[in-house]
Amino acid sequence: MFDQGPHAVLRRDGVCIVLKTPTDEMPQVEYWGADFGLSPDEAALTQLDAMTLRITPPNEKPDAALRPSLLPQGAEAFAGRPGLEAYRGGRPVFVRWTSVTTFLAAEDRETEATAITVAAEDSVNKVRLNLKLSLKKGGLAMVEQTVSNIDGANGGENSENGPLTVNWLESTMPMPRRADTLTQFTGRWPLEKQPRTAAMPSGSVTRECRHGKTSHESPWMFIASDGEPKWASGEVWACHLAWSGNQTYRIDNLPPHETLIGAGELLGPGEIQLAAGESYEAPQVCFSYSATGLDGMAARFHTWLRSLPKHVSSPRPFTINTWEAVYFNHDEATLIKLADRAASIGVERFVLDDGWFHERRDDTRGLGDWVVDPEVWPNGLDNLAKHVHDLGMQFGLWFEPEMVNLDSDCAREHPDWILAAPEAVPYREDVSYRTQYVLDLANPAAYEHVRGQMAALVEQLGIDYIKWDHNRDVTEPVHNGRYGLHEQTEACYKLFDDLKSQFPKLEIESCSSGGARTDAGILQHADRIWGSDSNDPRDRVDIQRYTELVVPPEMIGAHVGPSPAHSTWRATELSYRAAISLEGCSGFEWNILECSDDEVEQLRAFVSLYKELRGVLHHGTVMHADFKDPALRGRGVVSDDGKRAVWVVATVTNLRDVLTERLRMPGLDPDCMYRVRLRDEVGEVRWGWNTPQWISAAQMDSFKVSGRLLNEIGLQVPPLWPLEAIVLEVEAL
Repeated sequence: MFDQGPHAVLRRDGVCIVLKTPTDEMPQVEYWGADFGLSPDEAALTQLDAMTLRITPPNEKPDAALRPSLLPQGAEAFAGRPGLEAYRGGRPVFVRWTSVTTFLAAEDRETEATAITVAAEDSVNKVRLNLKLSLKKGGLAMVEQTVSNIDGANGGENSENGPLTVNWLESTMPMPRRADTLTQFTGRWPLEKQPRTAAMPSGSVTRECRHGKTSHESPWMFIASDGEPKWASGEVWACHLAWSGNQTYRIDNLPPHETLIGAGELLGPGEIQLAAGESYEAPQVCFSYSATGLDGMAARFHTWLRSLPKHVSSPRPFTINTWEAVYFNHDEATLIKLADRAASIGVERFVLDDGWFHERRDDTRGLGDWVVDPEVWPNGLDNLAKHVHDLGMQFGLWFEPEMVNLDSDCAREHPDWILAAPEAVPYREDVSYRTQYVLDLANPAAYEHVRGQMAALVEQLGIDYIKWDHNRDVTEPVHNGRYGLHEQTEACYKLFDDLKSQFPKLEIESCSSGGARTDAGILQHADRIWGSDSNDPRDRVDIQRYTELVVPPEMIGAHVGPSPAHSTWRATELSYRAAISLEGCSGFEWNILECSDDEVEQLRAFVSLYKELRGVLHHGTVMHADFKDPALRGRGVVSDDGKRAVWVVATVTNLRDVLTERLRMPGLDPDCMYRVRLRDEVGEVRWGWNTPQWISAAQMDSFKVSGRLLNEIGLQVPPLWPLEAIVLEVEAL
């Protein structure tokens, strides 16, 4: 606990938040940005207050029409979107806090205050709010809110005025007016995380996602910046919702108020109805400020996620997944040969994808029946699992636990388990999606059916890894007569946690038609996400660099597929596919039985390189080059001590200029000498009209240069041909 006056200061890892805490009023954020060393004493804070334009209302209440509180409301003369909208008994509830108490605390044994907790109560409308604003490890700001119905005697069950219906409960943070540009995202299968940057919109603007999951076209993040955002420089203020259901992102850019950025769960009609004593806990909303561009913003997410106790810590296994190798054509003898070939190359995890369960010959049948199909697997999966384990590899299996086909024993025996609108019964073909439906996991019987069948196989086969898919939108989620997407999402999280609790060594990958569920909500339950169903490296290089704005690279599956790619039919060199795969958790999505002897040797060298470099690739700080040439991409990872780095430089089309650009490598120790190596284990790389002098020495492992020159001047990039990539390792001598 810390002493409090009319102000509060939170600071951690280069970020500072200053709040006004007037008596019995919701606190206001006066400042959120770089920690410039402001003293927490009241004299300094009073000076900051005096520098700020404001109206002085009675009793130091929130500044009407200028600075909204942590939960902006019309009662503060805020003309934008309120932070809470609710009603009771058919009439709107406009909260006016009759009491507000705050206290400061230090999380994670920090010596300075890193969190403020607010307990607010409206005794007239019988509403209580608990709000926590905290700075997590890495300087990521997070808001967590819970609203409660305190109607009835002592918060008991005797409601005087009926349930409290919550339309939304959203979190916001203020930004300075110089944040004049907004970046958000869109996409499709399999082309996720496509940025859209434009001038900051005027007014109260929202963007919603109604896919029942994060989705391919989700806004995913709102990133405000002073001008066009850059990777390595410039200020950005970002907001991300840690939630895997429907979403609302918001901007309130109004002349009378400080600009707000925020997000919250998009609730369905009447979804949250709180009886007396009940509460609704809104999803976490993350806010990341950076003075060093998008990379600095992403580093705060990575540091926080890596600090969580359940975050993966062991070396990330090189994986082969069988989907693009065999699709639905399962044959035990062929798959055993595939496992043998994989093990001989150095693969560490073998994952059997879709097609192994009851009557699953195509994508129209079987979902919901998580038992091995005896026609395809007359001996069960036991022999394959044992063979994989005997080869020294982990064994993984594909499930789609939240889905069901009508052509399944599950649906035939329990049609009431399908999550759908009542008028869709009997289930019409036009409300299906990919010929599948959603299983109501909030139904205890359906939940136990799925959990029990999955757990039985994990135990029987010694499954080390689950690839968990989610291949359709959730559009009519009616559970027990009410909109039920919130409960469905919570049930999904619970199923992850229950399986991992029962089997502590089990790892689970979240896949959703590729990268349609890659938010910081699922990342607190899953060990890995699948970045995209596209293994085309030209698309992947951009999908991955934007995915890792939130997701650290050790959690992004990034496999090498065949050429041409199944998603785009674009042909690329193996060296290019391998180099781009190094930017995540590498693996194969490929029938490597069809590879030539030369390709097998190249793959073996590549797998060995991945194992050698993953200590840096999966633990260091991710950086990107701000090249001017739109054909170039540069992405590196620097170790925490600055002694080692790995960079991948790639082209996505023809270079624009004859004189190529320089790759600067920030984060290295300026006083150290470094050896630069060109890692050609990925295969031969082609470039055009000349070769920079340093390349020849780097190919001989004999190019040595100071960290200062690498930081400030950089290496001139060779004139790479279209769709080529080089891998550079930099190591202190």
